[in-house]
Amino acid sequence: MQIYLPIAEVSINAFLLLGLGGLVGILSGMFGVGGGFLMTPLLFFIGIPPAVAVATEANQIVASSFSGFLAHFRRKNVDIKMGFVLLVGGLIGAAIGVQVFTLLREIGQVDLLVKLCYVLFLGIIGILMFFESLRAIRRSKNPTHKRIIKKRHNWIHNLPFKAKFRTSGLYISVIPPTCIGFIVGILSAIMGVGGGFIMVPAMIYLLGMPTKVVVGTSLFQIIFVTAFATVMHATTNYTVDMALAVLLLIGGVLGAQIGTRIGLRLKAEQLRILLSLIVMLVCLKIAGDLVLEPKELFSLDMGITH
Repeated sequence: MQIYLPIAEVSINAFLLLGLGGLVGILSGMFGVGGGFLMTPLLFFIGIPPAVAVATEANQIVASSFSGFLAHFRRKNVDIKMGFVLLVGGLIGAAIGVQVFTLLREIGQVDLLVKLCYVLFLGIIGILMFFESLRAIRRSKNPTHKRIIKKRHNWIHNLPFKAKFRTSGLYISVIPPTCIGFIVGILSAIMGVGGGFIMVPAMIYLLGMPTKVVVGTSLFQIIFVTAFATVMHATTNYTVDMALAVLLLIGGVLGAQIGTRIGLRLKAEQLRILLSLIVMLVCLKIAGDLVLEPKELFSLDMGITH
């Protein structure tokens, strides 16, 4: 069943969009990510203009993240206090990111920037997460080494403005989580992502938060930052396609509940290594399209001859 998307100005199969939304929702529930790192490139691949894909996907992330957040909140796996600290930085970053997006769209460079950002960030994060996950699996088989790791402190523990985060069992400065939220907010606005693919490993490896708490807390921050970015895009760039958003939203909400149940059955190390593989596959696909895609040049030439 074909449906016309007025803002994107293309016709797409409605069931295809529902299926993509469901897939991203499953990932959201499993890994505590918004899923935009996968959905936004998929929207590129099926013909949605990048500017519309970025702005609209942020809207869909809100729904799928909220659904996954509720599931984790019921299990008391959310550090609300940490979530608010991340949120402060995230809102500031999102406001700046939308302005950068608007400027680049005006000069016609936003499509290239979005794709290059995906290749850069997904490549780095995917590789680092993969090898760290392998080391975590080895450490889990060595209880003595694992206890030593728990007692080790790093430079983050020496920073000022410390606060207690009881749910996470931490007493650290609010500066690092605020900075993490700020970076994620910028990426949310420019790339149409929730930022969980950066926030989750940062919260685990930099802040030292337990994995079971990280997932729900990440979703909490993603809900508000992506909602803010969506409103900013809609009022500034007019690139939010509500017809597209609704279809992705329905699939995302249903998928998030399924993903949460799947995630609870897997070990934390298994979840991280699986997420790293997905991230690297998406990165390779986007990089391949940037390097090996002569169709755009051909269609441009055809347009000139006409």
